Order: sequence, then C-alpha cells, then structure tokens
Amino acid sequence: MSETVQMPPDTAATVLDINQIQGILPHRYPFLLIDRIIEVQPRQRIVGIKNVTINEPFFQGHFPGYPLMPGVLMVEAMAQTGGILLLLDLPEANRADKLIVFTGIEKAKFRKPVTPGDQLRIEVSVIAYRRGAGRMEGKIYVGEKLVAEAILSCFVISRGPQKNNDGAQE
Repeated sequence: MSETVQMPPDTAATVLDINQIQGILPHRYPFLLIDRIIEVQPRQRIVGIKNVTINEPFFQGHFPGYPLMPGVLMVEAMAQTGGILLLLDLPEANRADKLIVFTGIEKAKFRKPVTPGDQLRIEVSVIAYRRGAGRMEGKIYVGEKLVAEAILSCFVISRGPQKNNDGAQE
C-alpha cells in the first residue's frame, strides 16, 4: 500500500489536526510536541509540524535571556511523530490500549539552535517494523536547514491496568 498524502511545504495542508493527534497519542500539554501532521505514507513515512513559541514552558529556564529548545525535546518530537505513524497502523479500536515507548536513541545530532518563532518540520521514516518493535530515522528541519536528527528504537506495549500510589491495581 503506497498511498501518499502530501502538500508542498509552503501550502502544507493538514492531514491530522491537533484534535485528531490527541485522539491517537496520550500526550497532553505541556508534553505534546506536535501541532499537526501534513503527510502520511502508511508504514513508511510521516511529516509533522511543531510551531515553537516563546510561551513554551521550558524557555523559562533554558536559558533566561537566550531561549533554546532543548535537544531532548526535539528527539521527543521525533518520537511522537513516529509514534503516530505506528499507531495509525493499528485498528482504531485497539489504539487506546497501546503505548509506544522508547527502547533506544542512536546517532542524535543537533546541528543548529531552535528558538522561539521557528517552525519545525519533523520527518520520520521507518527503517524496520515488525511484531511491535520499530526503528525509525528522524530529521528536523527549520526551513531547508537540518537542525536535528536521530535513529529511534521503540516498542508497542499494552497500557495494562492502572496502578494507584500504593502500587495496587485499580
């Protein structure tokens, strides 16, 4: 199945809006790092957008007077974008019972600083995916400039029963 939905970056149409993203990922503010998805090639590739604003809570301390988006959050944005791609491959009825968790980060490189006002284009391609385990290559661009990249490994797990603060299942 090589169905592709794509728009040129300057007229980037939304394939998934923020409400649809929240229907797929469990992340919420301030940790949801994707604003929209503009391209999906099932089981192959996904492109997401993150608008970086001065209102991001991490800018208060990273760094006062010189706000920079932390590299670890750029890696997380790649992981969330890739997670959407993998979760879209599951039947909709099963998605709410699953989580995508990191199992590895390799070759992470941060090439240019990301500052308020930047728009991140997060491109994630599947290297391998089988039996709930995946490897993906993520790249983040601001305009045409590559600002970050990494190889991410992940695993799809069942959410399972919730535990309360005493460790007892609810």
